[in-house]
Amino acid sequence: MKASAEHRVWAIVPAAGRGERFASPAPTALPAYATSTSTATEPAPAAMPGPTSALAVCPKQYASLLGSTVLEWSLQTLLAEARVHAVVVVRAADDTRWPSIAASLATPKLLTTIGGASRQDSVMNGLKFLASRAAPDDWILVHDAARPCLSAADLGALLDALNALDARTDGDTSGATGTCGAVLAAPIVDTVKRERGDAVDTVDRQGLWRALTPQVFAFSPLQRALMDATRAGVLVTDEAQAMERLGLRPALVPGSPFNVKVTCVEDLAIAAKILRMSEGNAMRVGQGFDVHAFGEGDHVVLGGVRIAHHQGVVAHSDGDVVIHALCDAILGALGDGDIGRHFPDSDPRYRGADSRVFLREVAARMQGAGLRVVNADVTVLAEAPRIATHRAAMAANLAADLGIAARLVNIKATTTERLGFIGRGEGLAAMATVLLGP
Repeated sequence: MKASAEHRVWAIVPAAGRGERFASPAPTALPAYATSTSTATEPAPAAMPGPTSALAVCPKQYASLLGSTVLEWSLQTLLAEARVHAVVVVRAADDTRWPSIAASLATPKLLTTIGGASRQDSVMNGLKFLASRAAPDDWILVHDAARPCLSAADLGALLDALNALDARTDGDTSGATGTCGAVLAAPIVDTVKRERGDAVDTVDRQGLWRALTPQVFAFSPLQRALMDATRAGVLVTDEAQAMERLGLRPALVPGSPFNVKVTCVEDLAIAAKILRMSEGNAMRVGQGFDVHAFGEGDHVVLGGVRIAHHQGVVAHSDGDVVIHALCDAILGALGDGDIGRHFPDSDPRYRGADSRVFLREVAARMQGAGLRVVNADVTVLAEAPRIATHRAAMAANLAADLGIAARLVNIKATTTERLGFIGRGEGLAAMATVLLGP
């Protein structure tokens, strides 16, 4: 089978598992290690509660992990890779969780079909779904729905290996040369033991690898291999095993040992730590600015602190320029609009509102995205009032609402040397810059 000038790459993610053996914490009772954005050393999770506890049966691909599901993390790198033409999620027929996730991802690159009783059946259903779309010599990449830590570098190396394979086989993807496709794998570095009844043997680890995913093979040979295994009554544990049954050899592409599979609840802690340090969680910077004119009143509110002044501010809420600027900075770093979109001044619910309520809601959005404030820097621009004696209280308020230490919030003030509307005492403003990290 000769390849066309360029093989397209299609991804299949079997996600129809029922999770009968996976007890996942309910979303309202997630352990700190799966949701917290703290970088402090975390204690080992306590023994998992019994079946009558708060743990609920949940398919592992839908377990919560740093503000998203395991499945969403598993899809992230595939959807971001330009060489992957489309991603087919193979779900259970009665899956009620997937539609909302698909809607939130909102990409035409994402396709869906219904799975089968086993992973093998689900991959075959994915191939049937692609039969009218993919060419027989297109590449089919299969990735576990419960491997959330696939890196862009590993996926890139796997796809590069396909180019090398094309070059060696002159574009023949049929497996006639004996070599077919590629598998991400990690060499075994630990001493391996085999239990034989009451005896234990040490296994020679030379040449032993752990098979990871993605695994990628040409459409037609993979379909043939899976159908042959099904007819023979063999339930393969991965696609490479099906190819090996036909005497075909996949190339092993060294992958990161951090590409872990979530099998039990405790694995969420490992995955969370890996994701926090991964390239997909780079630092984010945001900046915000807010200004209010002075009006009638006897005080202003800055950083949640009431400060006596001979004037108030003209505002829909309490007019706290410090918190408004800080909210805009965080929303900017998240790529999530601005304070006016989330708390419009046309909404009567926010008339006279305490701006700390806004900050707490923005902080919740940030934490839901798996991020935290690394540090925040705020500058108040005003001729008056003076804030020197209030800075510590302001920093304490902001830090409490953000869930960080007060030392990570810096507040300073400056005048405009009597220039402009601020210099004329007509109003005050604030600027904020934040750095967010995993």
